[in-house]
Amino acid sequence: MPSHPLSDGIAFVRGDYVPIAEAAIPITDWGFLRSDATYDVVTVWEGAFFRLDEHLERFMHSCERFRLDPGLTPAQIEGVLAECVRRSGLRSSYVEMIVTRGQPPWGSRDPRQAVNRFYAFAVPFVWIANEAQRERGLHVKVSAVQRIPASSVDPRAKNYHWNDLTMGLLVALDDGADTVVLSDAQGNVVEGPGFNIFCIKDGALVTPREGVLEGISRRTVIEIAASLGLPVALRALPAEELRGADEAFLTSSGGGVLPVTRVDDRVVGTGRPGPVTQRLLATYWDWHRDPAYSRAIDYGQS
Repeated sequence: MPSHPLSDGIAFVRGDYVPIAEAAIPITDWGFLRSDATYDVVTVWEGAFFRLDEHLERFMHSCERFRLDPGLTPAQIEGVLAECVRRSGLRSSYVEMIVTRGQPPWGSRDPRQAVNRFYAFAVPFVWIANEAQRERGLHVKVSAVQRIPASSVDPRAKNYHWNDLTMGLLVALDDGADTVVLSDAQGNVVEGPGFNIFCIKDGALVTPREGVLEGISRRTVIEIAASLGLPVALRALPAEELRGADEAFLTSSGGGVLPVTRVDDRVVGTGRPGPVTQRLLATYWDWHRDPAYSRAIDYGQS
């Protein structure tokens, strides 16, 4: 069967739908010049959005927190996202919505004078860990780089202030790890580039409460754990506690539940993805087929 002609992706730029390779923003947009933007990512799996309402709610909260106006209602944004997916023909997709500050008049440093811009795109589903890594479990390095404190940039509002994450990731990759998790000023792990972290000890889950994006996949795992009768504690997670866990995993829209089998130079548990992690992982994908969490896309004649 021939591939869809737009299967590389579709973007919504200034009111038009264009092939992803043609999507661009002005170089003078503060979203580019200053990372002055917010965004959110929702996934499409087997032709349906997963937890779209929750992603839209968080996106609108992020816009409000950073004083950005998408110029569209949540229902209108949903329509744009669905149209990007429909036109691309993608049944499994990574769908992003963005609002940039735009550009104020030349010479002005007043962000209130900028006209905010809304963008969106749909591309093939993104895995933040490849198949081999998911099979054996990830090697995570705890970075000496401190995460930007919440008093400076609110991590609950999704943002592109990633220099701390990028610098930590570069060191981790240079050291042979697969990815990195950053810590706060007290030495507690918080989050990594695009994911939350959990550890399991004696059947109980722990995930950081403060200094993190409240991920939708994180929320989903917390709800799954409750449905399975597994206790979950949201609290500070010292790095040494993570290293000594029975099991550990990451949560991200880019893969759901991703096992961790090594932290720094310590093997986690048996060195293989553990039984609780695998149960959570299986249930996570099962929930994608539950109408309570999924919303089918009408592909029409795409």
